[in-house]
Amino acid sequence: MTFETSVGDRTPASKSISPRHPHPFALLLRRIRWFNLSVEVSLPLLTVYGICTTAKESSTLMFCLLCYFLNMIGITAGYHRLWSHRSYNASLPLQYFLAVTGGAAIQGSIYWWARGHRSHHRYTDTDLDPYGAHRGLWHTHLGWMLVKPTIKPGFADITDLSKNSVVMWQHRWYFHVVLFFGIILPTSIPGYFWGDWRGGFFYAGFARLLLVHHSVFSVNSVAHWLGETTYDDKLTPRDHILTALLTLGEGYHNFHHQFPMDYRNAIRWYQYDPTKWFIALCYYFGLASHLKLFPDGEIRKGQLTMQLKRLKIEQDRLPKPPDSKELPVVSWESFQEQSRACPLVLVSGFIHDVSDFLDEHPGGRRFLETMVGRDATTAFLGGTYDHSNAAHNLLSNLRVGVLHGGLEHISDVAANPPWRRLEIIDHGETH
Repeated sequence: MTFETSVGDRTPASKSISPRHPHPFALLLRRIRWFNLSVEVSLPLLTVYGICTTAKESSTLMFCLLCYFLNMIGITAGYHRLWSHRSYNASLPLQYFLAVTGGAAIQGSIYWWARGHRSHHRYTDTDLDPYGAHRGLWHTHLGWMLVKPTIKPGFADITDLSKNSVVMWQHRWYFHVVLFFGIILPTSIPGYFWGDWRGGFFYAGFARLLLVHHSVFSVNSVAHWLGETTYDDKLTPRDHILTALLTLGEGYHNFHHQFPMDYRNAIRWYQYDPTKWFIALCYYFGLASHLKLFPDGEIRKGQLTMQLKRLKIEQDRLPKPPDSKELPVVSWESFQEQSRACPLVLVSGFIHDVSDFLDEHPGGRRFLETMVGRDATTAFLGGTYDHSNAAHNLLSNLRVGVLHGGLEHISDVAANPPWRRLEIIDHGETH
């Protein structure tokens, strides 16, 4: 920018001022989400301090596990499957229960959480995904919450959430829900009922929150890194029992990304999905309705597609027959001439060297020798015996050339079949 000087000004008539670029470290400091950072740093510090300085009461530890389960159900059955994916309908009492237990996990409000998760599904593994796995395991697990994104997450429609009275109530009173149900109540119950105020504060309070946070975070990180692509391999979500154990069933993530509207993550009776069982139990008692199921036929198609892909990979690893384009083209006359020095047999236009197979042939060496220098196509394909797939595969590996003109040169197999020649040999009429 240029500034003009007034009369008597001792500065030059014009002065160019170059813009100052902030230091990269200063830019990073501006991007840090300090509140989130303080929460994620203080939780492990307070937990470790509490474990080292506080006696462990069995009643408190059991209560801690109960709070952990309730918080996880609030996230998995509420935040995730109910409000993010609308995989079932919940009664008003169940909605308030899930809003409170999920809010006590300190994961953000339903309104904020579901908006980001819908973006994640719509733009999976792209820069518009708020926690895209292509940015690495650390980013998906925790980094995305600690630093503001350079690219705004992709658009997601949340008009249904803005019309939901429970969602908006929780969003409005979110910090009050966090304070009372996330910290005060878990501390007070052990303290009031069995006198363990300190244990309630550190174990049911901070240790429980630490476990809940990293269990939920693992759905974004570990579930996109460890396991099998059971239904589709275009994107990173995977199925694994370990992630399912950490997240009350959310570990069957490949299934979930393929069929996100399904209220289940695990479809087999033996697969671990407590969230599915909880929703089904609520349905039984009339607290939930309209449980959505993806058609079994479409699910099976996805499984079969992936199974075929894996079989194709296995097939490609097996030894392959010589490429026909790399084999020499041999005339009929040259084929017959070379057959006098080496046992060569013609089948389906390909010339095969059977010298190493003469003594291995199930029909005997003499029968195979009758076909040397001849077209054995008819005999091989059913004239004598309809050979198995294994025989076809083995024969293809014996190719040494291609007959010029393909099958134009037909031998006299039909007029003088090999079994007739073999019969003559057996009776000693010729040698």
